Amino acid sequence: MDVMDGNWVVNKTITFGPALIRSIRDRLGPNVFIDCHLMITNAEATSSQYVDAGVDLVIAHIEAVDDPAALISSLHAAGCQAGLVLNPDTSADTILPYLADLDLVLVMSVVPGKGGQSFIPEVEGKVREFRAAIDQQISDGGRATKLMIDGGIKHHNAAMVSEWGIDVAVVGSGLINDKASIAENLEQINSTIGL
Repeated sequence: MDVMDGNWVVNKTITFGPALIRSIRDRLGPNVFIDCHLMITNAEATSSQYVDAGVDLVIAHIEAVDDPAALISSLHAAGCQAGLVLNPDTSADTILPYLADLDLVLVMSVVPGKGGQSFIPEVEGKVREFRAAIDQQISDGGRATKLMIDGGIKHHNAAMVSEWGIDVAVVGSGLINDKASIAENLEQINSTIGL
């Protein structure tokens, strides 16, 4: 679930907050995993509200967090998974010091906040850097941090990002468009990566 506060993202859109997430959690029940991508200025101050709403994973922007280690620690203490996300022009070095404690790293392949943007292929180096660091971490007996990409993922580039080492790809307009049904788009994407 993408949460935007009308302030931090470029399109100044407000989406929804903890109350709506709680109603979705109540309707879906405990067996559906909910991750929450916070595109907001006050993730540290409000993250507990999302945990209380039933979110399983909170992902906050490294560019908008003052103390990432404290946020990660507080999320884990509350029984919630913790993730950090970085924008296309932000260096991997901003997140690598926290990698050992993260459940997920999200690399944005578009500027966050507006659907339908074109994929930014220059994030490849960053993705591969995270993949190598995560693989080394795992081989050293550390956490199997997941690697996610979000933005402009469609059937024509899904196999490419899979080859880069992505574990999870967020697909929005590549799945929901007027060219085909959701099922047809999903089948096309899955077929390009051999699923």
